[in-house]
Amino acid sequence: MVYHSRIVDLKGVSKACGCPLLPLKNQTSNQTTGHGHAHTHAPRLSDQGEDIVDEAIKLFRANVFFKHFDLKTPADRILVYLTFYINVALKRLEGCRTLTEGTKAIKNLSLEDVYVPGEPAFPFSGIFPLPGSKKEAEVIRDYFKVIREETNKRLLNVAYRANGTPNKWWLAFSKRKFINNLIV
Repeated sequence: MVYHSRIVDLKGVSKACGCPLLPLKNQTSNQTTGHGHAHTHAPRLSDQGEDIVDEAIKLFRANVFFKHFDLKTPADRILVYLTFYINVALKRLEGCRTLTEGTKAIKNLSLEDVYVPGEPAFPFSGIFPLPGSKKEAEVIRDYFKVIREETNKRLLNVAYRANGTPNKWWLAFSKRKFINNLIV
């Protein structure tokens, strides 16, 4: 059985492309890189409690084994997106033998284009509704950038040990396919 997001209370949360723009604990990335509207749509949570990025990392090693993911709440769309993204990030970290190498690989990944529903390279065309306007597409693109950067920082903390060596119990999952999406 697939693990779903426990975030079900979405009162007052903005949405784009059927996704709630959930608040995050740490948002230093959007302050330093200026990702458009993302910071206005994803308010900062207190450092207490679990946000969607924590949830995705915690559930990743169980959810990555599933070939199908039935959505129960709108937050599950973000969970699916982040599970796929973590899979991509781990694939990039696969050959990195130190935290320094891994940080460089993740930084390069964050510089790549971020695709949104309706664009040919977006991996989940059937799960996410198309944006209703260019503005909605940019809002979801900005939000995806922010959650990807936040995921990068937190993923490095689990993919590498405190001494900077790879954590084989995490990097071994780089070989998995999530929802039949092969990552190259």
